[in-house]
Amino acid sequence: MPMTTPEQAVHETSIDPSTTVGAVALTVTDTARSRAFYERAIGLVGSEQEDGTVALGPPGGPVLVELRGDSTAPALDRRATGLFHLAILHPSRRDLAMALARLAEARWPLDGASDHLVSEALYLSDPDGNGIELYHDRPREEWRYEEGQLQMSTLPLNLDSLISAMAGEDLAGRPTVAAGTRMGHVHLQVSDLASAERFYSGVLGFDVVVRGYPGALFVSAGGYHHHIGLNTWHSAGSGPPASGAVGLRSFEVLLPGPHALEAVLDRVRDGGLATEPGPDGGALVRDPSGNGVLLRTV
Repeated sequence: MPMTTPEQAVHETSIDPSTTVGAVALTVTDTARSRAFYERAIGLVGSEQEDGTVALGPPGGPVLVELRGDSTAPALDRRATGLFHLAILHPSRRDLAMALARLAEARWPLDGASDHLVSEALYLSDPDGNGIELYHDRPREEWRYEEGQLQMSTLPLNLDSLISAMAGEDLAGRPTVAAGTRMGHVHLQVSDLASAERFYSGVLGFDVVVRGYPGALFVSAGGYHHHIGLNTWHSAGSGPPASGAVGLRSFEVLLPGPHALEAVLDRVRDGGLATEPGPDGGALVRDPSGNGVLLRTV
């Protein structure tokens, strides 16, 4: 699918190009079960926090996933707005191959596997049905442009070729993801793409990089292929899930410093949007579909 170049995408209120996506906070029905999955099948390292949540990430941090358990939480509603998938970015193809081997050892099924030209990706779901993408990016110098547009696609991924990238490395020596593993992007279900664009691009300042893909919109900072995906494939015209339901609580947008954060918060205030206090001087704001966005500095 074609994408505009960074030069075409940038507008006057663009978010700082160093902006990234951080931790994704989820409600799950069984914290112990979910922690075991994210540790064994995904390779993250978990620790219980004072408030009872479980924080998971690569050895030494940062936190990528936060779990809050509630055995009475309404089940995940796949037609409501919320999380489509969180996407964990691995530093190299070999690291993604290790991730595939880890899933095989845990006997955890894949939902799909795709070659997007700019990246290779594995798709699966956690025990509550929350979507997950595990991927690695090809080097930017290998990204292909035609007539000024970045070329992406959704092609079958050759799993045999991917697993060969382990080059005989023993999985027993790599029970966890590599240092440098991080949250690459978040893909959301929204009720309406036009209102989502006004919020994520017009207010927060992300640049639209894919507009023509049916039922979807992709935005990013700094020319990345996307930091936030937005789609209406199952959720067009839908409202948020039931209060406290399994699924997305919020996700972090990480800005490189106070000045960059204040620039975004100024636009949020100018837009008349309500905020709640967040950690480190940040703020929680909700998009038009009710998805929680925690704006804070790195």
